Amino acid sequence: MLSCRFRVHAVSVVILLSTLTLVTSCGGQASSSNNAPTPSPTYQLVWSDEFSGADGSAPDATKWAIQTGGNGWGNHELEYYTARPQNVQVQGGNLVITAVKEDYTGPDGVTQHYTSARMQTKGLFSQTLGRFEARIKIPKGQGMWPAFWMLGNDIDTSGWPACGEIDIMENIGKEPAINHGSLHGPGYAPGNVTAGYTIPTGALSDDFHLYAVEWEAQQVRFYVDSTLYATFTPSSLPQGSPWEFNKPFFLLLNVAVGGDWPGPPDGTTQFPQQMLVDYVRVYQKQ
Repeated sequence: MLSCRFRVHAVSVVILLSTLTLVTSCGGQASSSNNAPTPSPTYQLVWSDEFSGADGSAPDATKWAIQTGGNGWGNHELEYYTARPQNVQVQGGNLVITAVKEDYTGPDGVTQHYTSARMQTKGLFSQTLGRFEARIKIPKGQGMWPAFWMLGNDIDTSGWPACGEIDIMENIGKEPAINHGSLHGPGYAPGNVTAGYTIPTGALSDDFHLYAVEWEAQQVRFYVDSTLYATFTPSSLPQGSPWEFNKPFFLLLNVAVGGDWPGPPDGTTQFPQQMLVDYVRVYQKQ
């Protein structure tokens, strides 16, 4: 997405296309994060980060590149992304991304009133098809916007949305129990190929949950814990729109503050807020 995350959604609206297979939007019991489902034996682990480095260390630079900047990232976000340990580090076997309320001026001269972190595997790892999953405990509060997502490798040449985007975990603080899974591409961005899953009790920030997609040549399936809640195929797209999911994609993790979709923090939002990532794992079918 060039330097931006172009994910502008209709506020609080989830449009389920008639061709979408919706298994459940709030029914069924989401499994405990301590009993996360194991991928089918047909999948073989090919890449992972268990975030097992020393406490206080930076994320593994052979796996992740940390992005910095405070230009709004295409969504009028309010944070400045930094590589400082105050915003991103390994701690207790988790990746910890911390959003802080503070005045910060970056080397580009841009000043924002919040800081956070954003990281990607672009140039380090990408894959076409497979299972992509992460066990995450998200932050909470109005204006918080955590995400685990993917972009096509050709973003620098094709641009967004032609590169394609897969949003595996996306939450906004005003909807504490809802995970959004989405596809974006030419003719279906923003937000018209998307589905929401509501956990039966509590908020997603209360505990770790497993967020995953299983991506095949003509199908992308979305999961929270053991629940398959959405399946998209080429027929799910607006008529005439191309299926952009036939090329390598890279991974991203970030916590945005504010932006067009969640809106800004308010007096109820407590800082700092943290997203904890236990692991990220990628599988290929054997």
